Amino acid sequence: MPGHLWPWLLDRGSLTRRLQQACGKDFNVQLLRQNWARPQRNEARALNLQLGRLALLREVRLKCAQRDWVFARTIIPATTLTGAERRLAGLGNRSLGSLLFRDRSLRRGALEIACLSPAHDLFQLACANQQSTPAKIWGRRSIFFLHDKPLMVCEFFLPGVGRR
Repeated sequence: MPGHLWPWLLDRGSLTRRLQQACGKDFNVQLLRQNWARPQRNEARALNLQLGRLALLREVRLKCAQRDWVFARTIIPATTLTGAERRLAGLGNRSLGSLLFRDRSLRRGALEIACLSPAHDLFQLACANQQSTPAKIWGRRSIFFLHDKPLMVCEFFLPGVGRR
């Protein structure tokens, strides 16, 4: 793994905040899609969702100076979108992290780190529209809990992250 990625992968704080510090006013979020769909099997298992159940899937690109730095995928079970957490469904081009890390009830589960190759579905999603396709990408995921209700956040670091 490239050494410059370690601090990004292992930071348990807000990735949004870290990107804003690195990019300043050049940070923005591009919503790619948000819809009800079936999570991947490993995502459903990690969230204790019954296989085949629908969840709200949100995919975004986190950008610095119009360059893609991170592809993020969020899986939110329907049971999480109740009460105050209904607001998670209406983020649009706002970052999820800006909402999550302000909530006093927030708990974050363990970080899982992975390296994806071009054969993986998520690699294809993350690297779509890149000028050149890398040989592999590194990412992480964790389950967050808001008022004990889970959601999964997966973040994949694209070539050039941290470099302006």
